[in-house]
Amino acid sequence: MSLSEINLREKEFHNKLISSGNQRSENKFYKALYNLYEDFYEKLKKNVKNKSVLDFGCGNGGYVKKTIVYKPSKIVAIDISEKAIELAKKETQDKNRVEFRVENCENTKLSSNQFDTIYGAGILHHLNLEKSIREIDRLLKKNGSLIFIEPMGTNPLINLYRRLTPGSRSKDEHPFKFSDLNYFKNIFKEVNIKYYGFFTLLFLPFYKLPQDSRFFIFLSTVDKIFLKIPFFKFLAWAVIISAKKN
Repeated sequence: MSLSEINLREKEFHNKLISSGNQRSENKFYKALYNLYEDFYEKLKKNVKNKSVLDFGCGNGGYVKKTIVYKPSKIVAIDISEKAIELAKKETQDKNRVEFRVENCENTKLSSNQFDTIYGAGILHHLNLEKSIREIDRLLKKNGSLIFIEPMGTNPLINLYRRLTPGSRSKDEHPFKFSDLNYFKNIFKEVNIKYYGFFTLLFLPFYKLPQDSRFFIFLSTVDKIFLKIPFFKFLAWAVIISAKKN
């Protein structure tokens, strides 16, 4: 497996993170993206049944566990971290429909045009975007679907927090800018980008369990309207990107 210096640093960072068994302190903020994950799973449910699926940067296999419930014909799950793959194998029960592989997502050994759906969560901003997008395009069948969650790097307050907590993330990660989102439009068709996480993040201390909180539902509804306005999209914490291969 050919790896660049950045690939090697990412591999080392995630091997250490998985081996430590510790949760990142930032995980407490992810409840602000509860509606994003609900939408992500709904998209997966619509796009994986009886399909060949690739989990692109699978980590410890958490999304594989969710996706297998939607009855894909087969899931291949890849990650650069062998520690992550070891853990994912241990924690996945339905091994008949899942193949775990240690791979460099920028340049895999997988055959071209073999997947109906490719998905990932928080992976592309760790990679060379041009290389990884070209690889996704190579691996997808014609009219195949991609579905990705990625963080945005356009909100100055979120960026300040990132600068103040460098140990919580890898050195080379690069949350998306609008130019990165536009790159998808150069490669794929039917590109849809949905923005999440401004008011739900801003008022995080005021609700506990988002799924049971009327206040969270209200905030997520406001976000849905507010973040459709082009001028305010830079305030979003994260996006779901969906598209199809030409």
